[in-house]
Amino acid sequence: MKVLLIYPLFPKSFWSFEKTLELVGRKAMLPPLGLITVAGILPSQWELKLVDRNVEDITEAQWEWAQIVILSGMIVQKQDLLDQVTEAKRRGKKVAVGGPYATALHEEVEAVGADYLILDEGEITIPLFVSAVENGVTSGIFRSNGERPDVTTTPIARFDLLKFDAYSEMAVQFSRGCPFQCEFCDIIVLYGRKPRTKSPEQMIAELERLYELGWRRSIFMVDDNFIGNKRNVKLLLKELAPWMKEKGYPFTFATEASVDLANDQELMDLMTECNFGAVFLGIETPDTDSLTVTQKYQNTRDPLSESVQKIIKSGLRVMAGFIVGFDGEKSGAGDRIVNFVEKTTIPIALFSMLQALPDTALWHRLKKEGRLQAESANINQTTLMNFIPTRPIEEIALEFVNSFWELYDPEKFLDRTYRHYRILGEAPCHNDPNKKKKRKEKKPLEWITIRAFLTICWRQGFIRKTRWKFWVYLLEMYRYNRGGIPSYLSVCAQIEHFLEYRQIVKDEISAQIDEYLKQEALLKENQAKVKQEITAIAS
Repeated sequence: MKVLLIYPLFPKSFWSFEKTLELVGRKAMLPPLGLITVAGILPSQWELKLVDRNVEDITEAQWEWAQIVILSGMIVQKQDLLDQVTEAKRRGKKVAVGGPYATALHEEVEAVGADYLILDEGEITIPLFVSAVENGVTSGIFRSNGERPDVTTTPIARFDLLKFDAYSEMAVQFSRGCPFQCEFCDIIVLYGRKPRTKSPEQMIAELERLYELGWRRSIFMVDDNFIGNKRNVKLLLKELAPWMKEKGYPFTFATEASVDLANDQELMDLMTECNFGAVFLGIETPDTDSLTVTQKYQNTRDPLSESVQKIIKSGLRVMAGFIVGFDGEKSGAGDRIVNFVEKTTIPIALFSMLQALPDTALWHRLKKEGRLQAESANINQTTLMNFIPTRPIEEIALEFVNSFWELYDPEKFLDRTYRHYRILGEAPCHNDPNKKKKRKEKKPLEWITIRAFLTICWRQGFIRKTRWKFWVYLLEMYRYNRGGIPSYLSVCAQIEHFLEYRQIVKDEISAQIDEYLKQEALLKENQAKVKQEITAIAS
């Protein structure tokens, strides 16, 4: 069987970083881990070709070669996924689709002609699909019926199918699921509330494979909550630490975790010992009432700003997610988020309006209340909420746009980044001689790295209003956190993306609000006319 694996395009989004990636000659932030994991589960005798449309186009030769086309993607990728299903069917190909989008909204995928829907987790449903194909079944929907796979049986992903030079970071997965019950989150719908983890030996075997293939850069642990099972995470890190030391620390790691990471110093120390450099936290809002409404109780137990500071001071750079638009939210939520971000020095703050994702507790509640306006959702920053909020949507949207614009003001962004790295430079893992790690040998500087550095210096050190602070901060970094300069500059470079993207957010949200207000005015006008006509008839 000749199988063409297609990963759809991402639209411009918070995480797309096109302008930043251009500086270092990369095409995409992360590879399609889901698809290469599927490739590892498919029969070894099947022939496979992978096309990541964020990296390259599909050639005519690849279309002609394929007998079956398999696609996977997230909700944010749905438009290109549906387009590629349509194109494959136009060419007479059999099409199978899986992944989070298809699992959540399989009717939309089925409507454009997909033959096979491989839903839920692939360790269970891919073998069902393979059996059907090998027995001549020409269509079908394959589900796990509530069963969760044992991820210790998951094979090593087919990293060999990737074009390494195209990606800024590599992706691996240690666990699935999250123990918490946040109302808006679809992770617990897709993967359950009991975190399932791979074994330490299994995870290290995956890293060994990447090492053998020549990967030597950053790796993102894509777990939605890396510390969901703290016992197993510590077992992994205790095995990983000596392996990393033996290999000369070939990778740096980043991941996602819940804020209660701050309560476990041993865990944070183990992470930095294994060369974890960054962690993404789902903070959502500093408003305790909103956290309670959305059932994110784990963020209400300790002062959030203190928790963030503990994590930074332990040597982990913090990225964080924030949301505006919760039920019962008071005016000024956007400003309170900006103030929190400034206070805690978080450079990268993912900021969005709340969306009701399919099949979440929020989605079901809003549907029951008659407030859900669209069954689907779009989780990037350029669409309005898909439900009726408890305060005027135009007020929420204006707060969102203004706050997003302020967060990514180049001077404020540079200030936060510098202050963040000064704190990181004082962390024990960075300045304690007893904890210094023997780093891998330095690679020779490449021209593309030099060019990226010069471009950043020119734009931020000469052209923009950051021109004076940029050089002062760089000198201070040289004095107080010299080893952190490469990472510091890589974060500084991300403003190249956000300067463009904040304008896109402002333009698109403003246009949608203008249209919304026009429709509201038209509706009120029509209602007034009807009322007048009824009054006239009655009189």
